[in-house]
Amino acid sequence: MNNLVSIITPMYNAEKYIKDTIESVISQEYKEWEMIVVDDCSTDGCTEIVKKYSNKDSRIKYIRSEKNGGVSKARNLALKNASGRYIAFLDSDDIWSPEKLSRQIDFMKKENATISFTSYELINEDNERIGKIISVPEKVDYKTLLKGNIMGCLTVIIDRENLDQEIKMSGYRHEDYVLWLSILKQGYYAYGLNDVLAFYRKTPESLSGNKMKSAMWTWNIYRNVEKISLIKSIYYFINYAVNGIKKSKVKGGVK
Repeated sequence: MNNLVSIITPMYNAEKYIKDTIESVISQEYKEWEMIVVDDCSTDGCTEIVKKYSNKDSRIKYIRSEKNGGVSKARNLALKNASGRYIAFLDSDDIWSPEKLSRQIDFMKKENATISFTSYELINEDNERIGKIISVPEKVDYKTLLKGNIMGCLTVIIDRENLDQEIKMSGYRHEDYVLWLSILKQGYYAYGLNDVLAFYRKTPESLSGNKMKSAMWTWNIYRNVEKISLIKSIYYFINYAVNGIKKSKVKGGVK
């Protein structure tokens, strides 16, 4: 299989940010990539922005959903059209540093990693850093990940050549977390590269800003997706809550 990286980008009404997202991909030192942007029936100007880029650069592929189906279905449509050995995820309001793909692919080859993730930093709506970095451990297994999703979706890359399952979003809330768990449950480790190579945009609509819903969805994953017993679910949920508190206090640099 080739060394192509397929970048999965769902998009809905992202006129304000999609240009910066695409420019961060075009600026990559690593040139073997395709960016698959799935437009989930947007009604603003983001559609024309992406089409202009795709007309100039054949690596940028625009697909429009037949109907609005949400981020999980949009990602799955992109995955169906992905040709690369590597699968990376980048939402339409987040950005990467120019060395993100080159450094992470080299890291994965060195570690023989099937799945990897990196540290990332939070930015605001004006691309300004807000003094919060999410650092990562050297590696994580299934049981550790149950204690909290420390794998930022915008940082994850999966090597399909080494994976014995289809890469597909489940449709459950926190669908990225469900996917990571399904991979690690097979015995894989996710390897962490503790360098800030991506920037997550914190907006009023960001999922991470709704702690109550996030907690409810995490509990649902324990009980209804992973089928974990009540006692063990409580144990993992307590760890999830504690880790969430620690994460919210990290400011000013890698901790």
